[in-house]
Amino acid sequence: MDQLFPSVGISVVRIFEKLGHTVDFKESILCCGQPAFNAGFWDESRDIAVRVLQSLSGEGPVVVPSGSCTAMVKNFYPELFRARSEAAVAEQLSRRTFEFSSFLVDQLGVTDLGSRFPARVTFHDGCHGLRELQIKRQPRLLLERVKDLTLVEMEDQTSCCGFGGTFAVKFPMISTAMGETKSASALSTEAEYLVSNDSSCLMHLQGLLNRQNKKLKTVHLAEVLASY
Repeated sequence: MDQLFPSVGISVVRIFEKLGHTVDFKESILCCGQPAFNAGFWDESRDIAVRVLQSLSGEGPVVVPSGSCTAMVKNFYPELFRARSEAAVAEQLSRRTFEFSSFLVDQLGVTDLGSRFPARVTFHDGCHGLRELQIKRQPRLLLERVKDLTLVEMEDQTSCCGFGGTFAVKFPMISTAMGETKSASALSTEAEYLVSNDSSCLMHLQGLLNRQNKKLKTVHLAEVLASY
């Protein structure tokens, strides 16, 4: 996110500061280690994940504007470090880690940020957020309270966009076909924006939409909520 979509991170900071919170971003964190983990290279993934454990030591909540990265830290770090010296730290970090929309709604009880986004939008549920973290209602509650925003659901809300990190590299034709199916679902809503809480999904879908010369634009949930 800091390399490709810095506006998302900036939007998250703006939102929490508006709510009166202090945000600390650790520049030492480069990656959660999920690509290596998913590819079966668990030793290499641990080398990366150990730095995350060290950087995020403490007691405060860790909020991640990505269902994919959240699932890695929250669900898979305990598995990655099971029976190792870092196991207790990984478990503790898992309990303190929350996806952005879930933290706002479930932990802070916030659903209305006074945001305004005059547009017709549809929402894409990233697979990790939906299936690993059971996040579905939280982003919709937040969007429903944005002034001048019209939320139009896709007929097929739960299909994958086809990105899947390294999946898109290993199986490009399948990935593209899945993405085109998802793009068609989004286009059928006649929305102006496709919103998600996972930038990786949005990157994949925006690339496909651009190649089809479609006007539909992708935007992260945090960027919508940071619009006033």
